[in-house]
Amino acid sequence: MVSDIRNEILDKLSEIEEKENVRIIYAVESGSRAWGVESPDSDYDVRFIYIRNKEDYLKLQEMRDVIEWQLDNVLDINGWDLKKTLIQFHKGNATLFEWANSPIVYKKSDEWQVVYEGAKKYFSKKIALYHYYGTANNTFKQYLQDDVVRYKKYIYALRPLLACKYIEDNHSIPPVRFDELLMQKLPEDLSDEIDKMLDIKSRSDEKDLNPQLPVIKSYIENEINRYEQLIKTMDDDRTADWETLNKLFLEILEG
Repeated sequence: MVSDIRNEILDKLSEIEEKENVRIIYAVESGSRAWGVESPDSDYDVRFIYIRNKEDYLKLQEMRDVIEWQLDNVLDINGWDLKKTLIQFHKGNATLFEWANSPIVYKKSDEWQVVYEGAKKYFSKKIALYHYYGTANNTFKQYLQDDVVRYKKYIYALRPLLACKYIEDNHSIPPVRFDELLMQKLPEDLSDEIDKMLDIKSRSDEKDLNPQLPVIKSYIENEINRYEQLIKTMDDDRTADWETLNKLFLEILEG
């Protein structure tokens, strides 16, 4: 089944290239499957980076910089143009850095490797912390306030907070997979509760409601408050330079 869906995804990517007259230089899985916390019925969130012909970038009329190809119960496929991608790297877009480090890769070109090597210096600790803090905060407020909750939502709040911890401790891009983030040093009672939660989740339907786990809830709430304050004290650490990205863009277009 895994090979079947992978072949279907590769066929879809080839179809996109032909019908949109683009060249895909990178395609990966994002979301729960990339994080290693998918359910059997989780869809496949495919994200890709593409290049148009050089002449297309010189046209006076603006062209769309995204391709939204498919969205159904099985496949969610969309991509970004290379120019948009480089602009987002310059902004320190944390989601884009996650795509760049996805453990599930469908397509990867030498050109992409060159792009990412040049783009790494644009990773911003402050921008990434703000992104992950915001994700955890929204999940906590929307889904983790009642006496019974969906345990999947614990993961959706814990994972970004553990990414924040990794950035804070290591000053670098965090791993994508949840189990790798759990390898960090955590309070023993928290680790025990997370193990308990994951065991119950593995034996439950994804939509099942289970009792709130106070140790996990307290950790999430405290870390959200802590990172909210920490981010306020941080200087803007974005890289202002455009030269590297401009050079990469021109080199790739020239082929």
